[in-house]
Amino acid sequence: MSSRLWVRGIRGAAPVSANTTQAIRQATRELLTVIVDKNHLEPERIISIIFSLTPDLNAAFPAAAARELGWAHVPLFGTIEADVPGAIQKCVRVLMHAYLPCSQEEVKHIYLKEAAVLRPDLALKNS
Repeated sequence: MSSRLWVRGIRGAAPVSANTTQAIRQATRELLTVIVDKNHLEPERIISIIFSLTPDLNAAFPAAAARELGWAHVPLFGTIEADVPGAIQKCVRVLMHAYLPCSQEEVKHIYLKEAAVLRPDLALKNS
């Protein structure tokens, strides 16, 4: 594509090892770092991020991990996933909006480790 920037949504998810502040923030930082790296994204091009946690995680806000990365001016929002029977547990998800110089199909959506079951098509493509 050209050097023009387009608004794109970037999805991602990561497992969280335990319902602790440290585990939630660590998983979130790892996920955000990989998304930024794989999409060659400069943090100042991030428009906003929506975080969700599975209902079994309530020890910390994932947005705090973005603040730890220095993203003080990025609008952040957190919510809880629907408690669907049989759904993956202990998982943080993100929907990041950013300016990227690529087509929608070139965006790298990141599903780490066990969270790859959420979108195996994208996890395999972007690994």
